[in-house]
Amino acid sequence: MKRIIQSFCICCVLGSALYANNLMINVDHRKTTSLNGQWQYIVDPYDNGYYDFHLNPNIREGYFLNQQPNSPSDRVEYRFTDEYVLQVPGDWNTQKEALYYYEGSVWYKKEFDYDLDMGKRLFLYFGGVNYQCDVSLNGDMLGSHVGGFTPFMFEITGKIKEKGNFIIVRVNNARKREGVPTINTDWWNYGGVTRRVLLVETDETYISDYQIQLKAGNRNEISGWVQVNGVLNVTNVNLKIAELDKKVVIPIDKKGYGKFEFMADPVLWSPDNPKLYTILLSDEKSCLEDQIGFRTIEADGTNLLLNGKKIFLRGICIHEEAPLRGGRAFSKEDARILLSWAKELNCNFVRLAHYPHHEWMTRMADEMGLLVWSEIPVYWTVLFDRADTYANAENQLIENITRDKNRASIILWSVANETPITEARTHFLTQLAEKAKELDPTRLTTAALLHSSPDANTEVVDDPMAEILDVIGINEYIGWYSGLPDKCAKVQWVNPYQKPLIISETGGGALFGYRGDRRTRWTEDYQSFLYDEQIKMVQTIPALSGLAPWILMDFRSPRRPLYGIQDGWNRKGLISNRGEKKQAFYTLQSFYQSYNQ
Repeated sequence: MKRIIQSFCICCVLGSALYANNLMINVDHRKTTSLNGQWQYIVDPYDNGYYDFHLNPNIREGYFLNQQPNSPSDRVEYRFTDEYVLQVPGDWNTQKEALYYYEGSVWYKKEFDYDLDMGKRLFLYFGGVNYQCDVSLNGDMLGSHVGGFTPFMFEITGKIKEKGNFIIVRVNNARKREGVPTINTDWWNYGGVTRRVLLVETDETYISDYQIQLKAGNRNEISGWVQVNGVLNVTNVNLKIAELDKKVVIPIDKKGYGKFEFMADPVLWSPDNPKLYTILLSDEKSCLEDQIGFRTIEADGTNLLLNGKKIFLRGICIHEEAPLRGGRAFSKEDARILLSWAKELNCNFVRLAHYPHHEWMTRMADEMGLLVWSEIPVYWTVLFDRADTYANAENQLIENITRDKNRASIILWSVANETPITEARTHFLTQLAEKAKELDPTRLTTAALLHSSPDANTEVVDDPMAEILDVIGINEYIGWYSGLPDKCAKVQWVNPYQKPLIISETGGGALFGYRGDRRTRWTEDYQSFLYDEQIKMVQTIPALSGLAPWILMDFRSPRRPLYGIQDGWNRKGLISNRGEKKQAFYTLQSFYQSYNQ
């Protein structure tokens, strides 16, 4: 596993890159101290706290130093103060009206005390920061992270004091052409420390990572591996699953790695019966608990097989937009509301677009019985011919799979959305798909692809990535961006691939409460009519294995300025941003109910 980390010291140039592999999973079952709450902040649109006036690294007066004047004559041109605070986790856009459209740098500061016992280690863990951040502790730079939706951490053992520690984080959400995602997206670029911050305490040697799953294609053999970090005096790790009456001793090699496999007969996890087992991993000093379900997912010709049985994915797409209050979703309650709405729709499947969502979402999907499409933000027109852009994308894929590979709900790793067909793009995505398979051979790969229209009434599945991926995702908006809803009845689909196919997006916009006839765009009536016609059409598509319309709830997007209708919101939601269900919600709900029967 690699993480994009940038290493800093007082005498080096800020921004040098380094790769490491110390990401810790399952932090919720470890000893943690929350650093959530109010953090002081300074808005820095010119990056004055990062660069000097010649754009050199500001290592003498940078804001990470938290300098204080020692006398009335001292010149210090910044100060963190309780007059300016932001809530963490959270985005700055919806917390401060003046920062609603702001894209740039904001410096965060948090003070804390911590008494670390001898023989213990301490890590500073961030669940997600958008987009790039530079982290310091007590004036010493720890490092940086790139990517807004995956976790990262720094070891701070030996760097903390019992009293008066301070963390300073420079967060920059400026969109970059070479970034992942790139500058052009259709969602709000929420800036900030948008997910939780924790101190994680471990023993000198601890279990950092593991995978425990059914062997691919086998419903009676559990296999996996475990990674130990630290002074390698551990020779064995014990695995216990009490409900299955299994106790396994896993030998650990000199690199801290151990593999295992054993026969078992677990109750298989499914949407109808989301059975989770309590897993205990232990060494001589500590025990780590997790809740894991066991299931298989396979592509058999044009069919998707869950636990060896054909399944149709009754889905919906979801953005990480907080229900009701707005802003970036970050809490368990946010996840519960969004996924409960999906269940109310009679869904058994959700596409988490267009980036890794909070860990609460996938863990709650495990509990609630919802299958998951998990995606990284390789979106539209990233720079497919740049090696650094690929490294960034691959790193986000690695961090996403590392965090969530034990979640039974996840069946699909998606490597992209709506990317233009070029040789460079196909090579880029093929590498990502191969990396996903290397990291996790128990799941299937996919991407949301486009299709061609050789004439007015023919749609062809012809993206060359369909040859590479296990499952084909197709985004289509017939009746919204192409013709009116009654065009759906005229369309013939051509799909030459003998693989499962999912309509990964379809739909149209409506303002809640705006009514009219079914041909008046933006009305609930038009949107519901469109869903009626789409439902009839998609059932004629060869090899169709699932449907995931766009989208569960309205979400903010600067691309949507239509006054009086959009007002900065993408209105394709079946539910308004205030939680009000539109007519099309019940149209899809009824179809899924009948399909389920």
